[in-house]
Amino acid sequence: MPQPAGRVLDAQLHLLDRQVLDREGVPVSVVADLELTGIEPGRPIEADAAPPTVADLLVGMELPTRIFGGRPPPSRRMRIPWRLVSDVGTVLTVGVAGGSLDATWVERWVSRHIVGRIPGGRHDPE
Repeated sequence: MPQPAGRVLDAQLHLLDRQVLDREGVPVSVVADLELTGIEPGRPIEADAAPPTVADLLVGMELPTRIFGGRPPPSRRMRIPWRLVSDVGTVLTVGVAGGSLDATWVERWVSRHIVGRIPGGRHDPE
């Protein structure tokens, strides 16, 4: 059987629950799930078909669902397009600034509306 072009990854081993860093090395989020292309739910994969490919990394708030159970609604999952991933190693690195991704909106909101209201919360400690 011919090997597909590109790098073959084990999703559970190489991608899921890995930290995502931006181009400056600043943490962005953690990979919670993947969105794949090339497969249809309920339809078996044929032997000569092209292997599935990763379309998006799904990131978001997973802690409440791990504590209380259930699944977060799709609207709470942020997508990081796979084309932005520049390196897959111990961590995943994206080639853009973290502030440009929707995945960091919760942290920006907390910083602006909660931490920013605490005296001294708007600047680095001296």
